[in-house]
Amino acid sequence: MGSKAKAHIAILIANFFFGSCIVAVKHLTQVVMQPLALNFLRLSCALILFWLMFLIKPSNASIKKKHVFLFFLCGLTGVAINQVFFIKGASLTSPVHTSLLALVTPIVLTIIAVLFLGEKLLWNILIGLLLGISGAVILILLKNNDSSKDSNILGDFYVILNATSYAIYLAIVKPLMDNYKPIHVIRWVFLFASIIVLPIAWNDFTEIKWQLFNWTHWLSLIVVVLGATFIAYLFIVYGIATLGASVVGAYVYTQPVFATITAMVLYNEKLSTVKLIAAIFIFGGVYLVNYKKKLSAPEAMECVD
Repeated sequence: MGSKAKAHIAILIANFFFGSCIVAVKHLTQVVMQPLALNFLRLSCALILFWLMFLIKPSNASIKKKHVFLFFLCGLTGVAINQVFFIKGASLTSPVHTSLLALVTPIVLTIIAVLFLGEKLLWNILIGLLLGISGAVILILLKNNDSSKDSNILGDFYVILNATSYAIYLAIVKPLMDNYKPIHVIRWVFLFASIIVLPIAWNDFTEIKWQLFNWTHWLSLIVVVLGATFIAYLFIVYGIATLGASVVGAYVYTQPVFATITAMVLYNEKLSTVKLIAAIFIFGGVYLVNYKKKLSAPEAMECVD
């Protein structure tokens, strides 16, 4: 299996954890802890694991002085703002809204690429975006027709901030990937994020109701901390280094699929034909966005400014 194929699989696994994390966050923040407490656990545990990997396989742990500010920005956008507003938003609004608003990420990425990176909008990318959004909308609107009653406008706004911040992170982290190994980048990104988040989340962490935990809470915590943070971030930086930020961002369309699968397992939701069709739309959209690298030179000239 080639490195690009491995990278696609890694990104898919990361987005599975991101999708299932939506349900896990909702479950944890309903009774046993506040959103910031979950942020404290998610960030601190992942940070320890990333640096334990360094102790197991020591290497040069330093970063160049000229990259310090960029590391700080990546920590701010990719972890601090991203994770805080995701968990806060997911705790206030419905999983349906969380999944739908996560689709802001590739849209913002495309805008950044066009406005600041000089990238052209090829027709296959536009069609892929429309397919992905259409499939995700069909899927999540049919997931629970009555789930909108749990929605909160402020929660929706937080999720939009989360998705926008993550898109900015994907756009600015690539230069660091060109100078350091992915695991080295993520260690320092989490370190800078910890300096920002842990002090403000400490009080909520001390108020976690551990006595109320049952096996579902522990499983949800493992999904959020180990799966959607430690493993997912490792796989995402590997994907960015191998495939680029735009490809990684396009895979956000798979998150509603995985969120629905998680809901089926936990809440016995049935898999309908419409949901299968929606999933095909989503994966078709991802394929078309990725297909831009295979276009020939004449085809590449047919673009939208």
